[in-house]
Amino acid sequence: MNKIRQPAPGSSTQSLANRYRSGGNKRTSNVRNIPKPAEPNRKILKQGAPDFQLLVLTFVLVGFGILMVFSASSSLTFTSERFNYDSMYFTKRHIVFAVVGLIAMFFAMKAHYTKYKKWFAPFFMVTLLLLVAVLIIGGKINGARSWIQLPAGASIQPAEFAKLAVILYLSALIAKKGERFRDLRTGYIPVMLIVGLVAGLIMLQPDLGSCMILVATAGLIIYAGGASVKHIFASVALLLLGAALVFGVNSLFSHDSGEKGDSNYRMGRIETFLDPFADEKGAGYNMIQSLTAIGQGGFSGSGFGQSIQKLHYLPNPYNDFIFSVIGEEFGFVGTTLFLLAYAYFIVRGIWISLRCPDIFGTLVGVGIMGMFAIQAFINIGGVTNTIPLTGVPLPFISYGGTSLVVMMLSMGIMLSISRETHRALAEQQATGSDSGTRRQSISMRMK
Repeated sequence: MNKIRQPAPGSSTQSLANRYRSGGNKRTSNVRNIPKPAEPNRKILKQGAPDFQLLVLTFVLVGFGILMVFSASSSLTFTSERFNYDSMYFTKRHIVFAVVGLIAMFFAMKAHYTKYKKWFAPFFMVTLLLLVAVLIIGGKINGARSWIQLPAGASIQPAEFAKLAVILYLSALIAKKGERFRDLRTGYIPVMLIVGLVAGLIMLQPDLGSCMILVATAGLIIYAGGASVKHIFASVALLLLGAALVFGVNSLFSHDSGEKGDSNYRMGRIETFLDPFADEKGAGYNMIQSLTAIGQGGFSGSGFGQSIQKLHYLPNPYNDFIFSVIGEEFGFVGTTLFLLAYAYFIVRGIWISLRCPDIFGTLVGVGIMGMFAIQAFINIGGVTNTIPLTGVPLPFISYGGTSLVVMMLSMGIMLSISRETHRALAEQQATGSDSGTRRQSISMRMK
């Protein structure tokens, strides 16, 4: 990645996005000065087809998630009066969420991705209102006010919408500012103030996992947009300081025993990460059960639906710890294949994003696929004790209505970007010109 940040010959201030499109040989003063792709001729459709591989991988991952939610939850719900002894309780709800997400993905895919430059503003404002509302009317679960209850037992998690809203906001603003984004006072600071505002509202819940995903994704977009590395590091330091202050103030003004217990619960996660066996029956119990499940999977696994740890040993095996169930039932071989498919899904999306002929599309695509990668790493890293457990769902796989709908909506936008990428490539082939293809290729972008 260090090679990406090296200035192009003859320019020390040229942004990464501009260097991508200039091929490293032309000086551009503003992203908006980039020549627009030529209008397609009559033989070429106005919109290309969505990327087939990305579309199929999305359906495969969502389908696999439905199977794993059934496997991880059926035994628990079948023996519980709370769930009416219905083995399909969570599975049916997850399928409903998947259908809603599929509809959202379809409409997002049909819309041209450039329309989100106009739509991001109202979407962002509504998200801010929801983040404020959840602090007032949200129900507290595990010490955090993250959910707004809706009629008929439904609920939404505003932090999930905030991730996508910040991606669209940053991409539109960086594309609009162009080279002015590199200026600290007029470009970088205004952007970071908005990111800090959203991250602060999420930390007030507090929801450390969602805040980490949002900040890391925003940092990825800002880096790709050409911001100074030292500015990014300084911003991360300030955000960490702000998060520490929020936790400190929250602990200082915690008077009732319930809030003190919640504070101890969060501290217990840090202690568990350092040594899960220090308190085997207490704070370290969940992590030990997770590691036990993965270890019992061995090389080939116990088989689909044959997990033992999901039977009242693992907490929320259909949500936070669903990867542990995958490890136990499919073993090393199945887990490796799953991770390879997931990795190819992310790499394919980034590859498509980098070939998009528009800076806005590139940044949105990189942000969306980066969000998937970061959230998957935090979930898998948490249940394997690679990093402290923060309790975020595994995208497409874990049970969770808001998360699944937002992720599929994000994929609809990603597929819309892929349609423009394929249209541009088809146009270049029809005109017999390969200069545009070379300029947009990964090899040129990495120079």
